[in-house]
Amino acid sequence: MLFTKDLKGVGNDADKGCVSTLAHTMMTAARPTDSGLVGPGELDRYPYAEAPVPDRVGSPAWEGAEPELGRVSRRAAGRGRGLHGQLVQQLGQMIVSGDLGADRPLVPEEIGQRFEVSRTVVRESLRVLEAKGLVSARPNVGTRVRPVSDWNLLDPDIIEWRAFGPQRDDQRRELSELRWTIEPLAARLAAGHGREDVQQRLVDMVEIMGHALGQGDALTFSRADSEFHSLLIQVAGNRMLEHLSGIVSAALQVSGGPVTGCDRPNETSVAQHARIVDALAAADGAAAESAMRQLLTVHPEIERVVPAPREH
Repeated sequence: MLFTKDLKGVGNDADKGCVSTLAHTMMTAARPTDSGLVGPGELDRYPYAEAPVPDRVGSPAWEGAEPELGRVSRRAAGRGRGLHGQLVQQLGQMIVSGDLGADRPLVPEEIGQRFEVSRTVVRESLRVLEAKGLVSARPNVGTRVRPVSDWNLLDPDIIEWRAFGPQRDDQRRELSELRWTIEPLAARLAAGHGREDVQQRLVDMVEIMGHALGQGDALTFSRADSEFHSLLIQVAGNRMLEHLSGIVSAALQVSGGPVTGCDRPNETSVAQHARIVDALAAADGAAAESAMRQLLTVHPEIERVVPAPREH
């Protein structure tokens, strides 16, 4: 019997919270993150006492920054990064929002004093921001903010920062267009790479979405949805596509903007995910691609309220 036929009872059972051990483990597992620790000799790239820069224009716009990092970004602390993660998020948001514009000099000593953090925390944070393309550090020039053209716009953190900043409309539109390009193809390819273990995990995710819908648990629904799409891309058998799974996950965590079947938890959304599972089980690539396009179809008549950035 096809999975969509079995789905009718999802959310009506007395024991709605019962899901497989595998699915429960995947839903409660912490999101893996980069430790952000520096390698040997890398700290020296950000000298704490920088030489004066002749063409420096004013002081950084720290007025909008919160010196008490412990109160600013509990999300970062939840990722296990502590003050370092919180400072990365604070500075990253300020750069992406334009509060710290392109070519703005960033003096580590000023940052340390403003946010009351150690030299090591400042240096590690600047290293992470440099890896994301947001800043550059050069001898005799110091650390400066880089233009948007240099940013790694596919970095999950930058996706989130842009989505909750002045560029949010552009970010969400671009993400929607990118998903429309990536995921239908991934669904078609995945239909030819059937694996029972992955198929069962996809079934688990749809079941969790059904249970979460019945319980009004939007957070669990979102996590299951994100896992579903990441799994599908990973099983497509294309390593380049697989590297984009993190982008899709980030896009699914960004609320607001154009509304697709993934953005509005309801029975139709669950059924659309189930149809994709059925097509994969039948090794029907065309049906899988079509079902994914239906799921990703934007519904402009539905308006969304833009919430605060996601909690981790």
